[in-house]
Amino acid sequence: MDGNGRWAQRRWLPRAAGHREGIAVLTPLLEAAGRAGVQALTLYAFSTENWKRPPNEVKTLMRLFIETARKKVPELNERGARLRFVGRNEGLPERVLEALREAEELTAHNDRLDVYIALNYGGRAEIVDAARRMMEDGLPPEAVDEEAFARYLYAPEAPEVDLVIRTSGELRVSNFLLWQIAYAEFYVTETLWPDFSAEEFTRALEAFASRSRRRGGA
Repeated sequence: MDGNGRWAQRRWLPRAAGHREGIAVLTPLLEAAGRAGVQALTLYAFSTENWKRPPNEVKTLMRLFIETARKKVPELNERGARLRFVGRNEGLPERVLEALREAEELTAHNDRLDVYIALNYGGRAEIVDAARRMMEDGLPPEAVDEEAFARYLYAPEAPEVDLVIRTSGELRVSNFLLWQIAYAEFYVTETLWPDFSAEEFTRALEAFASRSRRRGGA
């Protein structure tokens, strides 16, 4: 969800204003996903590399995570969305972790849309953590194949990613779901995340539907 800071700077606003505006996009986007029959949606909220940002911005983001959990989660629960958070707990403030646990517990039995929030997440970190857990469980080398490895990912029940949407014109993977996007299609738009609309989300789905997915076949 790129472009919050640039959106704010172009309006001579603090970066925090861009992050707050970016949160407002979530409700119409999730509504559009539900209407389109999307079963799972992953939002990249905070990466393992984002700790390098200025301390004040990181603190603002952590406060926003808590505020969003308090305000948005009841609404999402009413809409039948199930929330899951993927990433490392280490380093996250206890208040953030508490809000995440409460959100997961509240929405645990919903089944209309699975919403995964990647928080303190990195694709390389996930692969490393999966390898560590396999070693801790004592898996012999001959027992390790793609199916076994996938069971050790943060959310092994999540489906393989079909479509990656990149806002603000970015043309890189940015350490996002490296295992899961092996055969994903990409949709890149110059639109900054706070301006990303349900209509453009629908256009991204239409673009995806028009592509031929051969997965290495003829």
